[in-house]
Amino acid sequence: MTRYALIGHPLSHSFSRDYFLNKFDSQQIKADYINLDLNKLLQVKSEISGHNIQGFNVTIPYKESILNWLDGVDENAKSVGAVNCIKIENNRWIGYNTDVIGFQQSVEPLLAPKHRSALILGSGGASKSAIHVFESLGISVAIVSRSAPDSLRYEELDGKLAEFDIIVNTTPLGMSPSIDSFPPIPYGQIKPGSVCYDLVYNPEKTQFLAKCEQQGAITKNGLEMLEIQAEESWKIWNS
Repeated sequence: MTRYALIGHPLSHSFSRDYFLNKFDSQQIKADYINLDLNKLLQVKSEISGHNIQGFNVTIPYKESILNWLDGVDENAKSVGAVNCIKIENNRWIGYNTDVIGFQQSVEPLLAPKHRSALILGSGGASKSAIHVFESLGISVAIVSRSAPDSLRYEELDGKLAEFDIIVNTTPLGMSPSIDSFPPIPYGQIKPGSVCYDLVYNPEKTQFLAKCEQQGAITKNGLEMLEIQAEESWKIWNS
């Protein structure tokens, strides 16, 4: 039986396995999809080969560090600087980024001409896909992070948040089971009509989205992005 997988840590929040298993069942596809919760990437080669995996997805926190394990990277993924989909062919691991198309198709319908300035919360692999999308759309981007160089710090946002009409949470804050956590931004300064997007989709409405909604923002979680990128991964694995 053909087998696919998701690698990352932790994976208890993820709906990817359920999505693919439901897809396989409904379309009568003889395949399996498993979760491989890895504390370290040092285990990745043995785990993938040991389970006879044909292709796999990558989530937090390995979308950037997985690049060191690949035999090749698609040009689009290379330009993003992060990978979330690996195709295994002739024992070669080739990296792709399907988050970009998933995020763009999910967020673009929310955008109006007035939405010209985006603030990205977080600086990990997921943030790179959002940055790539906004830059391709001609939308200016700023990053807020606790550690990344040349980025804003959370404590610097007071008085500045109203400069942004798009805010995207790419951090795991608020993700199940830590559903009471949220990014420490001055929510009262969010402008009504702003677009606030959370890549987290479990729970359906995070504290971040609820607080943004209270300020009159247009909100959306990352479930549709997950579904789109999953289908794009499926196309890559079977191309």
